[in-house]
Amino acid sequence: MELMSFATRRKDDAPVSWADAFRLAARSVLRRPGRVALTVVAVALAAALFTAMLTMASTAQGRVLNQLAKGGPLAGIQVAAAAPDPSQLGSDNPTQGAAKPIDQAALNRISRLSGVDVVLPIVTAQTLVVWPGHTSTDTSSASNGRGSVVFDQMVGVDLVHITNVPVTLSAGRFPSPGSTTEIDVTPTLLARYGIPSTRAARSVGSVVELGAPRGFRGVGGAQVFRSRWTKATIVGIVTQQANSGGILASLFLARTGHDWTASGDPTVDGDANRSPYAGLFVVAKGLDAVPSVRAAIEGVGYSTSAPENLIASVERYVRVVEIVLAGIGVIALAIASLGIANAMLAAVRERRREIGILKAVGARDRDVLRSFLIEAAVMGAVGGLLGTMLGLALARVVAAIVNGYLTSQGLAGVHVGTPVVLGVATVTGATVLALVAGWVPARRAARLPAREAVGQ
Repeated sequence: MELMSFATRRKDDAPVSWADAFRLAARSVLRRPGRVALTVVAVALAAALFTAMLTMASTAQGRVLNQLAKGGPLAGIQVAAAAPDPSQLGSDNPTQGAAKPIDQAALNRISRLSGVDVVLPIVTAQTLVVWPGHTSTDTSSASNGRGSVVFDQMVGVDLVHITNVPVTLSAGRFPSPGSTTEIDVTPTLLARYGIPSTRAARSVGSVVELGAPRGFRGVGGAQVFRSRWTKATIVGIVTQQANSGGILASLFLARTGHDWTASGDPTVDGDANRSPYAGLFVVAKGLDAVPSVRAAIEGVGYSTSAPENLIASVERYVRVVEIVLAGIGVIALAIASLGIANAMLAAVRERRREIGILKAVGARDRDVLRSFLIEAAVMGAVGGLLGTMLGLALARVVAAIVNGYLTSQGLAGVHVGTPVVLGVATVTGATVLALVAGWVPARRAARLPAREAVGQ
């Protein structure tokens, strides 16, 4: 029917319309549904791979860069007490040559600095650890009536803002804010009891005894230590860089232990009576504000450190990953275009007689070329559209899995939007690749002589 209509138009010298070209292309597609379906599926899978990979890479990059831009552990600044001035050491003035402690006044002053988003105090407390049923392998440990005693340090942070602190949870969970009976421990502390990192997760749920030591002068001026003991449950295993110490606890629990030790005789406990703040973790309002905030804090008189080189490396590596994933998707699309070229070449071989008849009734080379290119473009566009939708669906499935993990770690999840630009680019790219792949077969069909085609 299409050929008869086309022949009638040519007898009337009517130009070949785009509608005629689309009808011829549709007729060719309907005559070979199996081959066309396989070709469309190949394009769809390649487009899905490209869309899913680029969507996940863009989402990961956006989350990392947004986290850096808004602040967080990577945009944080660790503040420590200033080291003593070497030129003042040995001075008769007891205030000279001493480290500048971090007190509440310093915390308030730093909080008011321009570019500071939040200031999190870090409190440390000397701690004795007794783990019933476990014997320490550390040569520095001791023994008493309670068992093997390990000397360590408790680090207290504001657990409400734990996502801003450089702490990584590897098993279990973080202690509840304000809890006095829950702690996290590090693999370093577990190693002192002979527990390897591969078995660290088994320690979650164990109960340990914690002792806050306090010194005083006994009879005859002898140094005597007394400890205040409490029981705590290990609820998680962490790797933390907030401060040196094998125990992570709530700010309240660490402050309680510190205050007990600080209430002892200063001639026995030494510097235990100093400010409870062993350091601060300052989160800048943005990545660009980190250098200026550091300079302002050092101007106040405290030393600072920030992972600026790590931040730059993270940004570079995230972009490299995005480029690699996009490259894999492009390769997949290129392979799919070869399938389109193969399908079009087969169509040319099968339709030689039809092409000859079209030429015999007056079809020009460009008319035949247009019909074949439309057929290739339709397969590319349909495959690209289906692949884009499939790719976005896959990206959302992966995001749901990732969100489940992040939620279990107490971290914010990721959000996969609908990247309209990426979808349009994928469909357009698949169509263009299909046209490129179908160009050679289409040219071959257009140049086929009518007499040679009809005679076969």
